[in-house]
Amino acid sequence: MINRELIRIKIVQLTYAYYQNGNRNMDNAEKELLFSLSKAYDLYNYLLALIVAVTREARHRVEVVTARVKREGGEMPSSKFADNKFALQLEENKQLCDFIEAQKQTWEDDIEFVRKLLDQIEQSQIYQDYMASEEDSYDADRELWRKIYKVLIMDNGDLDALLEEKSLYWNDDKETVDTFVVKTIKRFDPRNQKNQELLPEYKDIEDKEFAQKLFRATILNGDQYQRYMSETSRNWDFSRLAYMDVVIMQIAIAEMLTFPGIPVSVTINEYVELAKLYSTPKSAGYINGMLDAIARYLNGTGKMLKPVPERHTRFEHH
Repeated sequence: MINRELIRIKIVQLTYAYYQNGNRNMDNAEKELLFSLSKAYDLYNYLLALIVAVTREARHRVEVVTARVKREGGEMPSSKFADNKFALQLEENKQLCDFIEAQKQTWEDDIEFVRKLLDQIEQSQIYQDYMASEEDSYDADRELWRKIYKVLIMDNGDLDALLEEKSLYWNDDKETVDTFVVKTIKRFDPRNQKNQELLPEYKDIEDKEFAQKLFRATILNGDQYQRYMSETSRNWDFSRLAYMDVVIMQIAIAEMLTFPGIPVSVTINEYVELAKLYSTPKSAGYINGMLDAIARYLNGTGKMLKPVPERHTRFEHH
């Protein structure tokens, strides 16, 4: 689940923090990197567990109304949503159950939020269309939760605030992790029952090694990489660069020089996108032009043995 996009984001954040922090210890910084990545995986499981918590609350509401109807008469409530086939399969999922058991925090600690989210779901058109539909299939049940997640959970200010209280890391991670939750919902297959595989923490050992190698190269060779920047930037006003721009370019140079298999154009594009997220409005164009020039310098001086694409024109430099 932890992909290279998320790894690059974490390395930008932690490299910046490393230089801001007076106590610079590489081993501690690396532990912090791996810890922050594992927190993203916790968030993935925690958001899947939210679906289970909402379903349990829905079941509780049905039980309360059913008991009242039995006592006082009236119309029996529908248990269609409470018995949603996808949500029940997720509730029994072995990996998720193991995660929930191992965690100190559960959604029961935030039952008011769960109830409020269930209210929002029950008032939504998505829910009303689902309850009115005659269709009774696993696919329809899974599709309902995909829609609920995209419309009511992905962009939910109350949830963002709650997650920020729980972990400093989670606010930055949520947007990326949301895409993995939606992907997981789509992948669920009723034939797998409780053994449906969730996404692994890392796709493979290479991605974990990518994180460690990129971070170490960035920090340990930082002075050298900054020299490359100043040597290449004679026509650029290096002193006016935002500090975050220097950090982003330093990591990009580390990636160009440490990973021969990653094309230069991929590296440049990735860090231009990160500049849009983390730096000034002008930074993306500046970093695009600067990294293009640095790549040519590294190639021309034999420091980097991979081809540099035709002039990189994603942004015009002014």
